[in-house]
Amino acid sequence: MKEKILIIDDDEKLNSLLTDYLARFDFSVTTATHPDDGLRHIKNSPPDLVVLDVMLPDRDGFDVCKEIRKIGSLPIIMLTARGEVTDRVVGLELGADDYMPKPFEPRELVARIQSILRRSSATVKRDCFRSGGLEIDFNKCSVSIDGKPAELTHMEYEILVIFVNNRGILLERDKILDDINGLDWEPYNRSIDVLISRLRQKLGDNPKDPKYLKTVWGFGYIFIGEEDA
Repeated sequence: MKEKILIIDDDEKLNSLLTDYLARFDFSVTTATHPDDGLRHIKNSPPDLVVLDVMLPDRDGFDVCKEIRKIGSLPIIMLTARGEVTDRVVGLELGADDYMPKPFEPRELVARIQSILRRSSATVKRDCFRSGGLEIDFNKCSVSIDGKPAELTHMEYEILVIFVNNRGILLERDKILDDINGLDWEPYNRSIDVLISRLRQKLGDNPKDPKYLKTVWGFGYIFIGEEDA
């Protein structure tokens, strides 16, 4: 079955170009030039991934990203003609999984889409992980805290799995970035710290008295939660 990509961008020429290009890689592409149409499509026929432009009519992509996150955790790649780091950080804080400044090479977009979807469908060798109130269901890609859904984004979930698979081991930022292998990271970019800060908030993990993620200043992070017997 073809994986479904939804593009929300008011640039009809770009939509047409990307539709034809992505079709070469066996993706089924739907486009929307207005954010309301895109959101309606997500509710009625959820895609596997959304490519979302920041500059949209009536409301910007950041607002649309927030609305998508209310619906579910499907992967989002944001596009913008503005390449400022602040825009990228805002997008990640709101739940985007990746961020690409315009103009970009279509082949790079394909590579990022494939990378995200490949990680989404990666085979998991275990069914679940429990540590205190934290429970991860690897089959459903879901996380709960004390029985309540944590509502993680795709990227937050990936980072958490990386930590759990390396629990007790100090992970430097470079190691985490290598394992994620998707975002357009730059030296000294705050993006990884923003993602981990957001993950901590959703896990209810106080960085001053951590139950799960401990910061080793100047180096990286360690997952300190022990697996329940």
